[in-house]
Amino acid sequence: MAIRSLSILPVALLLLVGNAAAADRHVTIINSTSTTMKMFFASNVDAKKWEEDILGDDVVLPGDSIDIDIDDGTGHCQYDFRALFNDGVESIKHHVNVCKVGNFYFND
Repeated sequence: MAIRSLSILPVALLLLVGNAAAADRHVTIINSTSTTMKMFFASNVDAKKWEEDILGDDVVLPGDSIDIDIDDGTGHCQYDFRALFNDGVESIKHHVNVCKVGNFYFND
């Protein structure tokens, strides 16, 4: 009986490690500004350039939000965010930990 229990232990440990590696990278982006957000970018901190516009044809109206899975497959938790608004304002935030942040606010 003890041998069977010990053989299950490594499998259980692998499952725990696997769950830790698969961190939740879902972030709710909240537009708390008075202007429509027309573009949003999230690139891991090691990326040399911005990834594609996540919103595509969508926009985030003032007071609205959008849920985004910010996972580029690299395992990174640290991302830089960039938002462009209809009034021409650009907002950049560096080193956002998407593994820990549930909500991220863009403010005036």
